[in-house]
Amino acid sequence: MDKRRWALILGASSGFGEAAALALAAGGFNIIGVHLDRRSTLANAERIAGEIRGMGREALFFNVNAADHERRAEIVETCRKSAGGDNAPGIRVFLHSLAFGTLKPYIAGDSAKSAVRPADMDMTLDVMAHSFVYWTQDLFAAGLLARGAWLFAMSSAGSHRAWPSYGPVSAAKAALEAHVRQLAVELAPHGIAVNAIQAGVADTPASRRIPGSELMFDKAAGMNPGGRLTRPEDVAKIIAALAAGESQAAAGTACWMTGNVIKIDGGEDIVG
Repeated sequence: MDKRRWALILGASSGFGEAAALALAAGGFNIIGVHLDRRSTLANAERIAGEIRGMGREALFFNVNAADHERRAEIVETCRKSAGGDNAPGIRVFLHSLAFGTLKPYIAGDSAKSAVRPADMDMTLDVMAHSFVYWTQDLFAAGLLARGAWLFAMSSAGSHRAWPSYGPVSAAKAALEAHVRQLAVELAPHGIAVNAIQAGVADTPASRRIPGSELMFDKAAGMNPGGRLTRPEDVAKIIAALAAGESQAAAGTACWMTGNVIKIDGGEDIVG
């Protein structure tokens, strides 16, 4: 096992990003984590970094806005110094798991001020969809995405379903899946796989902010063939298993599974 393997995770301090960081670290990856936490939640990011180091891996965590172009350039440079070089494997796994967007209705009835505004929509699409393209562009330009690299973007059934006040995020998820398809085509000649992951409804800090989240949890658990909600660990195990394919990564054959929306939801979307 190559002890120099690195994974870059956006949204590493909670939910799917946290679970993936820990699973990949357990599988031998050093972790570069990007997160945005206030003082009240910063301790959780520090705990995760500590657990990763406790496994004997390196953990470089940055508490910054991942959609900020200057901060992105600084972190890519850190990636280049840590994971780059002629004999280094680069970033073998890149996970985009940013869950920061506007949760407002398009039509707000009596109070038009409560409806989504252009700035709200632009911010949501930029953070939750377009930033995946910009990070990928910069990582590729820096020579950090070698053959066999896996790129994942977290989507949801919201890309094709409606829920009260979820419209801007739904639009972002649909755009994110479109970006995945385009990047998959353009990066296939370089042996780089790009896939979206459609996780089932999960009880995470981000999903709890969705209006009506408790009802959403109850409905999802009730109809899921597995009889429960999806857990972040369910998704993390699949990511880690795919990333563990040393022989495929070395041969660059991982790219043959690319451009997909991979459902990790226990069959929830089939019956929903």
